[in-house]
Amino acid sequence: MTSSLLLRACAGMRLGLGGALPAGPALALALALALAPGPAAAAPFGQVIAAVKPSVVGIGTYQPTRSPAIVFVATGFVTGDGLSVITNAHGIPDTLDSERNETLGIVVARGDKVDFRPARLAGLDRLHDLAHLRLAGAPMPALRLGDGGAVEEGQALAFTGFPLGMVLGLHPVTHRAMLSAITPLVMPSASARKLDARAIAQLARAPSPIYQLDGTAYPGNSGSPVYDPDTGQVLAVLNMVFVKGLKENAITNPSGISYAIPVVHVRALLQQSAAQTTP
Repeated sequence: MTSSLLLRACAGMRLGLGGALPAGPALALALALALAPGPAAAAPFGQVIAAVKPSVVGIGTYQPTRSPAIVFVATGFVTGDGLSVITNAHGIPDTLDSERNETLGIVVARGDKVDFRPARLAGLDRLHDLAHLRLAGAPMPALRLGDGGAVEEGQALAFTGFPLGMVLGLHPVTHRAMLSAITPLVMPSASARKLDARAIAQLARAPSPIYQLDGTAYPGNSGSPVYDPDTGQVLAVLNMVFVKGLKENAITNPSGISYAIPVVHVRALLQQSAAQTTP
């Protein structure tokens, strides 16, 4: 704060306190508050969306003799060096039809044109339903991973992805959301008959926290980056199928609740993949 602004601030305090300027600790506190730097100005949300979109991709497979040749399975996003793509593990096919040259990769929209880039599976985290793909060739714009330790309930979030896949064209859609709750990954069913093997295995492990969001999402959004709307830094990965099965397996009609996997597990998967490829 400049000296003139500081004088005006002090003058304002003098007027507000009957002409007496606070002394001692009170004055020191007033001056500290006046001189403290304000919060960094956040970029307009529209600019953040525009910066995020080039890093959001479709995940799918390509088979030249199939119609359609490209089959969309999930959303993903580019991070790291521009050649790493994160998505949900449940969207990755267990096997590919190698005899018919089926290839795993990403789908990138460039206007009305859709491009397919092959990718290899570099790492899987089945417990947290995350997959790490690696691209070859030129790097793409990458999203930064945020500090998951600073996330708290009530925080504003946003996510960008493809809620209907390629049904209406590969156009990224953005939704706002609030972090409604941080809850364990698995919630016990009302009846033991409702439990399946996957839920039982999850219950046997230490509870892993996930984020519950109030934003509307659809199965095609699985793998979408959940990010800070002020900075675009990724804080979680949206999960619309795997987690719902664990959290809502006792509900006949699933709710509109959305869930997301904290970014700490993305960091762990990337480190694991790097360790496996290091000679």
